[in-house]
Amino acid sequence: MSQSPFSRRTLFTGAFGAGTLALALTACGAGDPNADSGSDSTASGGAKKIRIGVSVYDMSSFITAGKEGMQSYADANDIELLWNSASLDVNTQASQVDQYVNAGVDAIIVVPVQADSLEPQVTAAKTAGIPLIPVNAELNSTDIAGNVQPDDVAAGAQEMQMMADTLGGKGSIVILQGPLGGSGEINRGKGIDQVLAKYPDIKVLAKDTANWKRDEAVNKVKNWLSAFGDQINGIVSQNDDMGLGALQALKESGKTIPIVGIDGIEDGLNAVKSGEFIGTSLQNGTVELSAGLAVAAKIARGEEVDTDPVYIMPAITKDNVDIAIKHVVTDREAFLAQIPEMTEENLKTGDIAAEGIDGQ
Repeated sequence: MSQSPFSRRTLFTGAFGAGTLALALTACGAGDPNADSGSDSTASGGAKKIRIGVSVYDMSSFITAGKEGMQSYADANDIELLWNSASLDVNTQASQVDQYVNAGVDAIIVVPVQADSLEPQVTAAKTAGIPLIPVNAELNSTDIAGNVQPDDVAAGAQEMQMMADTLGGKGSIVILQGPLGGSGEINRGKGIDQVLAKYPDIKVLAKDTANWKRDEAVNKVKNWLSAFGDQINGIVSQNDDMGLGALQALKESGKTIPIVGIDGIEDGLNAVKSGEFIGTSLQNGTVELSAGLAVAAKIARGEEVDTDPVYIMPAITKDNVDIAIKHVVTDREAFLAQIPEMTEENLKTGDIAAEGIDGQ
């Protein structure tokens, strides 16, 4: 196979020339398209306003925060965003991407339901000259135009190390996984396993998916408490939402067990501050998804950009949680106002996670 023009780790300079056709998309679940159709206006500086279609796996807390960051960047950079949620259904997501391709948007961002999916849609977008960029979760394709991803292996290792330190290297745990087959679940699981290999005295009693959802995690952990009772010494959750579901189950059962999560959503950060979580890893959706949008927009406009930046999540404990809370909660509006400038600067430095945590 010949080398794809969309190969990773490149600086992109060529224009795609995708047309901006009149667009009228039908909503599929949460996150309806929220932009007017037929926008051929130009920015005050002369740059053409572009339209970018976004399809996300679901409207989780992380994605909801990310949407706000993307909108802040879009408003400052003459970008019209079109939104759809796939509600964790691969076929729904495929249909959404097909709509974007048929409508001739300038670029497509996908937060995939599964890594092994959307190959026909990726091919169709490439054929149409529309750059398609997976953000936050991977697509197994060589024809994507860019790739903006967190280091989920490192995040999984980081949370498991926190738990191992808390347990003193021995004990029994349960693991809440993301949707099976998604890159987040696969890679965070790899990181967890890497650390577990160093601690033979830590036993995994059970692991199963709760699909990133709190309500599913509540029921899952209640079942585990019934099955294992006091044998459970720690709960490792591949995201904060599921960890919060675990926390609810523990409270209803009158138990206290260490929990660790990933993402740094508002309720997760508050749980770290209160001591109900031993820690989390800050994957600020506001920052990460804004970076993804910036990469997609620059590719669509033919501007030079690193098409494959990596988001490295800082560890959040009681020592630095207050700064993260300011960015995610208490100083939210001021932080959102900084997003366009911060995103541009982070793309220049290559540290797309930088937001002033731990001396970043």
